[in-house]
Amino acid sequence: MASAVRMTTGWDDLGKLLLRFTVAGLLLFHGISKMQNGIGWMAGLLRGHHLPVALGYGVFVAEIVAPILLILGVLTRPAALVIAFDMCMAIYLVQANKIFTRNQGGGWGIELEMVYLLAAIAIFFLGSGRYAVSRGDGRWT
Repeated sequence: MASAVRMTTGWDDLGKLLLRFTVAGLLLFHGISKMQNGIGWMAGLLRGHHLPVALGYGVFVAEIVAPILLILGVLTRPAALVIAFDMCMAIYLVQANKIFTRNQGGGWGIELEMVYLLAAIAIFFLGSGRYAVSRGDGRWT
């Protein structure tokens, strides 16, 4: 029985690593795209919602810095919260009109954003696990 407990612990940590790498790796593509193409298109959206345009630069933190922290397993929980907030803002600013719709494949109109949002919340609750620079030690990993 004791060996079964040890084995599942290793699997749990491997699952946490896979979840961190999946969310971070895929989200980095969005961040890189914004670095290459700029975020000027966000100005109108932010102004339209009476938010400061400078808030748009937070997307670089959420889609570049936070994913790198997730990959490394450093400050994992705060990084996951930053990503979750970014997804809330993306839904609010860009996808709000799709909340009650279905996409071309029949899925929920905001399913991609919700996958990122809920996976980031799961990472927040699970932490980094032992396969991380922080080795899962500390309150914020």
